[in-house]
Amino acid sequence: MTSARPTPRAESRTRTGTKGVARADRERQIVRLAVEEFGTQGYARASVAAVAERAGISKPLIYTYFTSKDGLAAASARYAGSLLVGEVEAAQTATTAEARALDTLAAIFSVLDHCRRAWSVVHDTTLPEGGAAYAATAKYRERLAEMGAVGTAEILRAAGDDDPLDHDLLSAVWQHAVTAIVQWWLDHPEQTAADMAARAARMLHIVLGPHS
Repeated sequence: MTSARPTPRAESRTRTGTKGVARADRERQIVRLAVEEFGTQGYARASVAAVAERAGISKPLIYTYFTSKDGLAAASARYAGSLLVGEVEAAQTATTAEARALDTLAAIFSVLDHCRRAWSVVHDTTLPEGGAAYAATAKYRERLAEMGAVGTAEILRAAGDDDPLDHDLLSAVWQHAVTAIVQWWLDHPEQTAADMAARAARMLHIVLGPHS
């Protein structure tokens, strides 16, 4: 059964692609909706038509703004990636490894609290290599990994471990652990950002123990 079409007046308030909306504002609205689509479906399954439907605009209009599906995905990656990297960079001020790890997770939770699929967009494994979206996500993943490696290196140094392969391994473990934590949160949407920060604090304190 098809729902009733909104009246012209109601439609002008709810549709993204309406007259009177500045192009920059309209593009930001489209990108936020695209983050949800790409973050939920992955690039391979995501549909530009679905984003257009969410936005209440035509598919050709999206192509006018972003040229292609890859262009839209790249804009989504830049939006999500800049949020994550900006917040995580700002959180790198603590003086202990455990506090820095907790601050990093809290920063990620803060971003995902209002852009829940940001991490999924930046870590989308279905992006085709060579495209603008792939390049954008690679840049943000690299920066996040660099910051994570600093923290894991401090943990190992505090334990007297200077083996470079151990450092490489723990850095990889941290990256996968954060992804697992984010996925767990997506599977438990009833948890708030504060709940997740408290839960992460308990887990890290147990895992890191006296060496933090």
